[in-house]
Amino acid sequence: MSKFLLAFAAVALMSSVAFAADNFATTKEAEAMVAKAVKAVAADRVAAFKEITGKDKKWVDRDLYPVVYDMNGKCVAHGQNEKQVGKDLIDLADADGKEFVKERVEFARSKGKFWHDYKFTDPVSKKVLPKSAYCEKAGDVIVCAGVYKH
Repeated sequence: MSKFLLAFAAVALMSSVAFAADNFATTKEAEAMVAKAVKAVAADRVAAFKEITGKDKKWVDRDLYPVVYDMNGKCVAHGQNEKQVGKDLIDLADADGKEFVKERVEFARSKGKFWHDYKFTDPVSKKVLPKSAYCEKAGDVIVCAGVYKH
């Protein structure tokens, strides 16, 4: 009987790990989300910002959502936290003190398209986790979408 329970527990654990992995976005999905947001911003910036901030279903995929900053670090659209919109986030730092918005602005000016590592609170677990955001400069804004590194 104990071998059966041990085998059952092992299968349950593997299933939950596979299920959890399926619940998190991939780097390819982040790149695709940013590409879609860049096109939407180019087509109709006001509508795109409103949809992103309004958590329109086409802009939220599990833990993946876009965030848009102006070139001074002000948040102009946020797919999970509308309270950030309009705020100057240039000095916002992660758990390690990394001023990640300032770095994004610098990378956008120098590289245009880039991946950027930082730490952020996972809204599901409430734990600070390593995260990587894919960002693209799109005219006078920076469009990003990040994935947690599990």
